[in-house]
Amino acid sequence: MTHSTPNVASASQTPSSLPSSLFVGIDVAKNKFDLARSDSGELLVFSNDPRGIDKIVDLLLGAGPAVVVVEATGGLEQAMVDALLDKGLPVALVNPGRVRHFAIGMGIIAKTDRIDASVLMDFGRRGKSRLAKKRSENQVELDALVTCRRQLVKTRTEQGNIRHATRNKTALKSIDTILKALDRELAALDGKIRTLIDSDDDFKHTDRLLQSVPGVGPVLSATLTAELSELGHSDRREISALVGVAPYNSDSGKFRGKRSIFGGRTAVRSVLYMSALTAIRFNPILRDFAARLRRTGKLEKVIIVACMRKLLTLLNAMIRDNLTWSQLAVVRRIAPIGAGAK
Repeated sequence: MTHSTPNVASASQTPSSLPSSLFVGIDVAKNKFDLARSDSGELLVFSNDPRGIDKIVDLLLGAGPAVVVVEATGGLEQAMVDALLDKGLPVALVNPGRVRHFAIGMGIIAKTDRIDASVLMDFGRRGKSRLAKKRSENQVELDALVTCRRQLVKTRTEQGNIRHATRNKTALKSIDTILKALDRELAALDGKIRTLIDSDDDFKHTDRLLQSVPGVGPVLSATLTAELSELGHSDRREISALVGVAPYNSDSGKFRGKRSIFGGRTAVRSVLYMSALTAIRFNPILRDFAARLRRTGKLEKVIIVACMRKLLTLLNAMIRDNLTWSQLAVVRRIAPIGAGAK
């Protein structure tokens, strides 16, 4: 007669070392956090201020979650995320669109803060989310400066468009005053971004590698440094998906739909788009690549996206292998060393 052996943890697998089964979802609002736990179904509300953040950190430190899922909400979540990362807690920042599609797929149509917290918790339990990494003070500051610059550029563009449609002299004078103020602030921000990059050895080295590429200027370099820390640490498919330039299939049976891009980091993709347009004209690798695609009859929009993806892939390889543009094998095959450098 045989006896089954009960399931017990080995000596090397103490309860504290076993993988956690607790998943936490936190919905972020301007004034509060809604927190959902997978172990009890409990829903808790905390104020979105330093005191509320401290309470969340203390609660989760004692609970030891497998992952804390937080929806990216344009910066309202950043103080809490930084506090959790400072204590070594596993945090995943997720795209709101992905979470909403997940909720609809689960048959959850209603949307409230408490429902969203539960959905985020379930998203963490069922999916594999990339964990966020703790950022240095310089990284946080650079991200803030680059974000502020982007917002000012958007405002300047809007004011410029308004000026073109304005005929009144008084209104034009007012708009011109605003444009001059914005230009001054943009120049000051560019100076601060440059000073910060030059003062950080890692930033300065990355910037030197990136700007050795024809078509890559200080704006793209600063944006990638601030908002794409995965550059050089991901493969070409992952980095393309992160930025949102990876083509996705739309096939069904014998039907073959058009490949399209979506998702990703819009801010990074917008700057990459402008750099790709320049690179298509002045970068020999991208210029030849675009010409080959044109000869096959590809649409211009498809060509630009393909060039964005290729440029990003090359930049990823450069940072990964610590190479300048002229040291890349693909560049050395078509020109003497240094010929392609800026």
